[in-house]
Amino acid sequence: MRLDKYLKVSRIIKRRTVANEACSGGRVTLNDKVAKPGAEVKAGDIMTIRFGDKLGRYEILSVQETVRKDAASSMYRVLSEDAGVEAERS
Repeated sequence: MRLDKYLKVSRIIKRRTVANEACSGGRVTLNDKVAKPGAEVKAGDIMTIRFGDKLGRYEILSVQETVRKDAASSMYRVLSEDAGVEAERS
């Protein structure tokens, strides 16, 4: 599955266009490499997303084409979600 679609289906990012822009803007890495929107994701991959000053790190547990809203969080495991990343770099 494409990375931008996975972000939307898993509801880490609510809209696919926003997911696509995040990937295109270099704010998403997959296994420590900057990922394009069309990068293929699979179970076991580690994904990092930068949302402004927030940094989220996730392990992909499953890849499904469709999933109910209440079950979306079972597709990934949160490894860390840190706020204030930009402040730490200054």
